[in-house]
Amino acid sequence: MDAGPLNPFSKLRGRSRCPLQELILRRINSKENLDRFIPNRSAMDYDYAHYMLTEGRKIKENQTLRTRILAFKNKLPTPVELFPSDHTTSVHPAKPLKPRRHIPQTLMHCDHHLVLQSSERTLDAPDLMDDFYLNLLDWGSSNVLAIALGNTVYLWDASYSSTSELVTIDDDNGPVTSVSWAPDGRHIAIGLNNSEVQLWDSASNRQLRTLRGCHRSRLGSMAWNSHILTTGGMDGMIVNNDVRIRSHVVKTYRGHRQEVCGLKWSASGQQLASGGNDNLVHIWDMSKASSNSPTQRIHRLEDHTSAVKALAWCPFQSNLLASGGGGGDRTINFGTHIEVHA
Repeated sequence: MDAGPLNPFSKLRGRSRCPLQELILRRINSKENLDRFIPNRSAMDYDYAHYMLTEGRKIKENQTLRTRILAFKNKLPTPVELFPSDHTTSVHPAKPLKPRRHIPQTLMHCDHHLVLQSSERTLDAPDLMDDFYLNLLDWGSSNVLAIALGNTVYLWDASYSSTSELVTIDDDNGPVTSVSWAPDGRHIAIGLNNSEVQLWDSASNRQLRTLRGCHRSRLGSMAWNSHILTTGGMDGMIVNNDVRIRSHVVKTYRGHRQEVCGLKWSASGQQLASGGNDNLVHIWDMSKASSNSPTQRIHRLEDHTSAVKALAWCPFQSNLLASGGGGGDRTINFGTHIEVHA
C-alpha cells in the first residue's frame, strides 16, 4: 500500500500554483541564506570613518584655541603656582592643584632629557656688581663670552678656554653697566655709568668710537638690530643709534616712566620689546619711532607687578613674546600681537 509522498507540497507540482505557493517552494528547495535582512559588516572600517568625521573639527578647534590663548589682553588670567612652597609668597592666590599623574620612571630618566647636576666649568667673577637692572654678561656669535667686572671688561674664549682683558674704564666714567656683542661676533658695545657707549674691535683690542648724548644717566640695557644699536637708560628713554654715521641718534622711543632694564628685537627686526622698572612691557614698531602719538607702540602689557628684565621672542612663531617679572612678581607671561610692517 502506497503511503503517498512525504512532502505535503508534492501534490502541487503537477498543478497550477498561485504566486505564494511558488515562493514557498523556492525557499524550501533553495540553500540560500534566509537571513537576508542582517547586513554583512566585515568590510566596514569603523575607525577610519570615525577619524574622517571628527579630525577636521579637532584641527579647527585647536587652531582657534591657540590664537585665543596666546593673544594679548589687557588682563591675563590669574597664574597657577606650579611649585608651591611655605616660604614663598605670591601676589596671586594659588589655585588648588590637581592630583599628579603617575609618570613612568623610564620616561623620567630618558637620555635626551638629561639634566646635569653640577656645572661643567666655574669662572671666578670678583667685583661682579649685584644690581638687578644691569646686563653685565653677553655671549657672542664667535663663541666668546664678555663679562663686566666693575670697571673692567674681560673676554673668555670658550673654544680655547682663554681669558683676556679688553678694557678698563677710569673711575670718572665707570663702572661698566652693560655689554652687548654685535651680530658679527667681533665688535662689542660697552655701556657706562656716565651714559656713554664705547664701541670696540675685539680682534685688535682697539676702541672705534664713543657714542654720546644718548641718555642723561647710566645705560643698563642694549640690543643690536643689524647696524642699529638700541640703548635703554635710567632716564626711561630708548634710543636707536646708527653706528655707521656721525649723528648716530636716529630714532627714540618714549613710554617708560623708570629705568629700562630689558631690550629685545624680533627676528624680523621690525618690532622691539622693552621692559622697565615701571613693571611695564612695551612692543614698539620700527617705523613709528620718534613720533609722539600713542600709536608709537603696538602694545602695552601691564600685568607684571615688578620690574621686567627677561624678554624672549619665540623662534618659530614670530609674534609670540615671553616676559619675566622680578622678585615681587615671579611670573612669566606669554602674548602675541599683530606684526605691522612699514
